[in-house]
Amino acid sequence: MRWFGFEELGAIKLYEVVALREEVFVVEQRCAYLDADGLDPRARHLLAHDGSGLAGYLRTFPPGALRAEAVIGRVVVRQDQRGTHLGRRLMNEAWSTLQATHGPVPVFLSAQAHLRGWYEGLGYAVSGAGYDEDGIPHLPMVRAPG
Repeated sequence: MRWFGFEELGAIKLYEVVALREEVFVVEQRCAYLDADGLDPRARHLLAHDGSGLAGYLRTFPPGALRAEAVIGRVVVRQDQRGTHLGRRLMNEAWSTLQATHGPVPVFLSAQAHLRGWYEGLGYAVSGAGYDEDGIPHLPMVRAPG
């Protein structure tokens, strides 16, 4: 697992990130949406590789960049890696890094509603009403510092 700034990704790693996000969020979930949302240059990117390439990914934003809280987004694990706890490891690394870098800060994420229990198991709690995002039910969730 390794962190990158946008400029550090380079063409090959950026292509891997876009390909995995499209494979899961667009093709697998049958959701036509604009993945290139213009936010990647402002994010830190956590990539997890295995022998087959990019196995998991997420991006983070510091407090105040998108909202008052720090933000974790685009959490994705390649289909053949689900059930290996890679998603949990990515999320724990993101939480630890955000806390170490920015002090004790709350962390926000926009969770697909069917993953509510999984995120609750990581310490996140629903923080508002559910909403539709690109045809998929989502929930705002926050993990308090400490």
